[in-house]
Amino acid sequence: MGWNVKFQRFFFPQYTVIYFELGGTITPHILQLVKPPKADGKRGVIISGRGPIWLHSFLAHHYHYCKWVAHHDPRLGAVVVQSHSPDREVGEIIPFDLPKELLED
Repeated sequence: MGWNVKFQRFFFPQYTVIYFELGGTITPHILQLVKPPKADGKRGVIISGRGPIWLHSFLAHHYHYCKWVAHHDPRLGAVVVQSHSPDREVGEIIPFDLPKELLED
């Protein structure tokens, strides 16, 4: 676990959701300490959580080995930002809403 960043991981048939919460204000130097959970590279990954763009970029790069990577935008769904699969295109919007009952308090 990284400094002030708490992760939860949820497995679905076609993708893994990596959800994060911040435990306060963070600065870019914490990226050296952040340890995201593993994901299945044979599936896509959806990154969800409220945080700075540089943290989202770090996580997208970290999960580059996955079939595809998307960022959750609550207004749109999950937006695919990189793909190694003919099944998903960059810019594609996947209907997605993380059920709140899954999240730990």
